[in-house]
Amino acid sequence: MRFLRFSQNGRLGLAVAHNGAFHGLFAGDAGYPGDLPDLLNGGLEGLKTAGAALAKGPEIDETTIAYLPPLPNPGKIICLGLNYKDHAAEGGFEVPAFPTVFARFASGLIGHEAPILRPKVSDALDFEGEMVAVMGKKARHVAKADALGHVIGYSIFNDGSVRDYQMKTPQWTVGKNFDDTGAFGPYFVTADELPPGASGLKIETRLNGEVVQHATTADMVFDVETTIALLSTAFALLPGDILVMGTPSGIGAARKPPLWMKPGDVCEIEIERIGVLRNKIVQEV
Repeated sequence: MRFLRFSQNGRLGLAVAHNGAFHGLFAGDAGYPGDLPDLLNGGLEGLKTAGAALAKGPEIDETTIAYLPPLPNPGKIICLGLNYKDHAAEGGFEVPAFPTVFARFASGLIGHEAPILRPKVSDALDFEGEMVAVMGKKARHVAKADALGHVIGYSIFNDGSVRDYQMKTPQWTVGKNFDDTGAFGPYFVTADELPPGASGLKIETRLNGEVVQHATTADMVFDVETTIALLSTAFALLPGDILVMGTPSGIGAARKPPLWMKPGDVCEIEIERIGVLRNKIVQEV
């Protein structure tokens, strides 16, 4: 199943792909099953029930809606750095022996087609195309062999990074959390629609139509199941938490000269069988 969270004229809606189009309902409509974050607690069967209800709704005209992040306020946004060997090498880093994790804040999330802001204080705004794994079941001290049973779906992320601020300290938090730099969406795709761990899918970032990153999710140093097994030894991963699984090589900071995103640019991230996340860059005023 493929779900779309959106708004139209101030009304929150949820839709599901059905017969080549999205059909859905608005909050308050008869039959509306609830918002996606709440539905995750019902597992895959709950999502199937919700999808069946949404499929009975009218077709949604995507040209008239505002796309929203699939999950507006994840309890945890855990990002992996240096999770592709070539990306670690281009930055002069060793391939990590344990996932290099940092946190993002939900306040920086935006949806598909929403503007990514280049901040007033920096022009070093970089792109990072990444896959998102969404937790659907509590995971604590989970074995690798069981880890994927705790993942309910996948999406796409652009980890917009303000590089000079990122590198001001050994901790990357500030440079990874500027407002309106975390693009997320446009769709949430349930895990049963994809290969185990969403492995082996083509991932590509395009800036103004030019391919700047190209890899496969099989190239990750730590795949989804390994990441869950390792992180769950420290803390519980809960339904609605998201894992942003790292970016391939090709980032703007590693190029000579650097390739920064600037106002007017359009950045697209495509992951095979998940979709295309597109955002225009605008200047903060």
